[in-house]
Amino acid sequence: MTKKQRALKAIEALKELYPVAHCSLDTTGALQLLIATRLSAQCTDARVNQVTPVLFRKFPTLQSFVEADIKDIEDIIRSCGLYKTKAKDIKNMCIDIAQKYDGQVPDTMEDLTSLPGVGRKTANLVLGEVFGKPAVVADTHCIRLSGRIGLTTVTKDAYKVEKELRVILPPEESNDFCHRLVYHGRAVCTARSPKCDQCTLADICISCGKV
Repeated sequence: MTKKQRALKAIEALKELYPVAHCSLDTTGALQLLIATRLSAQCTDARVNQVTPVLFRKFPTLQSFVEADIKDIEDIIRSCGLYKTKAKDIKNMCIDIAQKYDGQVPDTMEDLTSLPGVGRKTANLVLGEVFGKPAVVADTHCIRLSGRIGLTTVTKDAYKVEKELRVILPPEESNDFCHRLVYHGRAVCTARSPKCDQCTLADICISCGKV
C-alpha cells in the first residue's frame, strides 16, 4: 500500500468516526483565531477556551488590542503560561495588522508568518479555518499519528511533516483530516498508551502490527 493509498483510507475511516470536523478553539473570525492559537502554545485548548471569553470581552476589536496596556493582557492570559511573551506577541501582531495590513488579518502564509509569534502551524490553521485554503496543521497530534500510521517518516520536524502530508493528502480534505487527527489523538491514539485494539485505523496502521 502506498502512502497516498493509506492516506485515503485513513481519511475515510476518520470521516466516518468523526463526521463533524472543526477547530476546538472557540473563536469568531480571523483575529480571534489568530490570538487564541498563539495562546494555545504549550497550553491546552480547554484552558484557552476559558480565558478567551474574558479577553475578547475586554478587547473586542483590533484597535482595542492596539491601544491596550500590555499588563492588562498579561493579567487575563496569565493561566495560559508564557503569558509575558504571549501578551507582547498579541499586542505587536495587532499593531502590525493595523499598520501594515489596513486592519485586516492577511490571508497568505508569507504575510501571516511575518506577524510576531505566528509560525506555520498557526498560519495554516487560520488559512484553512477562516480563508478556506488547503492547509496542513502539523501539531503534536498530527505529527505523532501521521508517523505511527505510516503517512510520514518518523520525525518531530513539523515543517517536514507538513510537506510530506501535502504530497499525499487531497487538498480539499487536508484541513478536516488534521482536525480529525486531533480528535483521534486525544481519544484513541494517545501519546503514552495508544488503544490499538479499539482503533479504526488498525488495519492500515504500520505501528499496530497488523499491516
